[in-house]
Order: sequence, then C-alpha cells, then structure tokens
Amino acid sequence: MDFYYPNRTNDFWKICGLLFLGDADALYDKTDKRFNLEAIRELMTEKHIALNDTARVIRRLKGNASDKYLEIIEPVPLYELLREMPDCHSVATTGEKAAGVVADITGTATPKMGEMLVAPDGLEIWRMPSTSRAYPLPLAQKAEYYARMFRHLSIL
Repeated sequence: MDFYYPNRTNDFWKICGLLFLGDADALYDKTDKRFNLEAIRELMTEKHIALNDTARVIRRLKGNASDKYLEIIEPVPLYELLREMPDCHSVATTGEKAAGVVADITGTATPKMGEMLVAPDGLEIWRMPSTSRAYPLPLAQKAEYYARMFRHLSIL
C-alpha cells in the first residue's frame, strides 16, 4: 500500500477500525492480505483526519525501520501545511521521535505519551503511543489513548 502505515503488523489502521467502525479488522482485506486503501481514504476524509510525515528529508543510521535510528535532515514545514488547513487546530504524533520533531518546530516541550499541550499560538499538540508492534502496549490500551484524543477532538 502506497500510503501511511502499510505494514499489516502496525496497529494504526486497526485502532481506527476498532474506534470508528467497531472492528479492528474493518480496514483490512483478508483476501488480499493488506489494508484497504480506498476504505482508509474514505474514513480519513469523513473524519477530517490528515496524515503527514514530520520530516521531509531523513537519513537512516541503521538498516531497519526503527525511528530511534533516524536522523532528521529537514523537518516538514508544519506551519506552511497548517496554513493550507485553516480549520486544523490539533496535531498528533505517533511516537517519541515525531513528538520531538514537532516540539522543535513549535518551540514547545514534548508532551508526555498520551497527553496534549497547547503551543503559544493555540495549536494543540498530542503525543500518542507508537502504533508499531515493537511498542509493548496491547492494541486495546493503545486504542484507549487514541479514543480519548478523538473524543476531545469531537470525531468519536
């Protein structure tokens, strides 16, 4: 899948399926053994959720997918993107590395996992648990964190 969180072992789309559709596998096509990109795009559009990386240019320091070994060469121009979405007032990150990048961009502290802080310009910044299976938290517990944020944002 040429989109965010394509690995079927990642919990992001399972969390969205569970919270928004009542079934952790609702966005997974068991026949094709991959996530259903069309259903995902429809759900994200319906819920007004935009996805983006926190970096434009990175360097992998080791040959694996761990964010721990990413060097951020060029962060995303967050405020340029937000100007294109004037109704967007909250940003959420899925992990420690991304949370640090957003904190650097916004000049704020890094929120504690599962918590939100408000930047001086009013932007809400959430740090959510990583959806990687390498992060040792069961799906249901990860979903609880996301549910709290989505309820606060009035999309759940």
